[in-house]
Amino acid sequence: MLATKSVENIQFLPFLTTDANNLSWLGYGCLKGDGTVITVNAIGATLQTLYILVYLYYSPAKRPVLLQVLLLLAVVVTGYGYFTNLVDTGMRLTHLGLFCSVFTITMYLSPLADLAKVIRSKSTRCLSFPLTVTTLVASSSWTLYGLQLHDPYITVPNVPGIVTSLMRFWLFQRYRPEKDKPYSPLPA
Repeated sequence: MLATKSVENIQFLPFLTTDANNLSWLGYGCLKGDGTVITVNAIGATLQTLYILVYLYYSPAKRPVLLQVLLLLAVVVTGYGYFTNLVDTGMRLTHLGLFCSVFTITMYLSPLADLAKVIRSKSTRCLSFPLTVTTLVASSSWTLYGLQLHDPYITVPNVPGIVTSLMRFWLFQRYRPEKDKPYSPLPA
């Protein structure tokens, strides 16, 4: 975005959902008193918020972006109110852990639509190899960390990240980029 001074061909929703995910896990880390979860997700939330601000700055259509950010803030505030006021203190960590787990699993499974597109088109152009590597490393690291702590809320939701990354590696192998058909970008 900074190089092109444009948000063309960049989706906004992943920035927003990743920020919500980081903020949720930050809350879980604070409630549990886990410095690793707190540190990683505080950094992640900060970076995602910066991405959102840069996206907003370069976006020609600021109103829809602002509305989505306000919706995210409303969800975060509502979630905070729910977990602090309506959930019993003894069950708060369990409820928040379950929420974070479901949210993370949903994020890891969201690329399945792209995987179907790759198989139909026999092209991996819509997949990012560096993102696949990063997802595998991150989800594997969190899975191992969760196993070390015996924390199913950290372990379980990261397993789909490993599985979907391995599926994407298989697709990169099966439909090598040099086998891709030439294409021209769609008009914006």
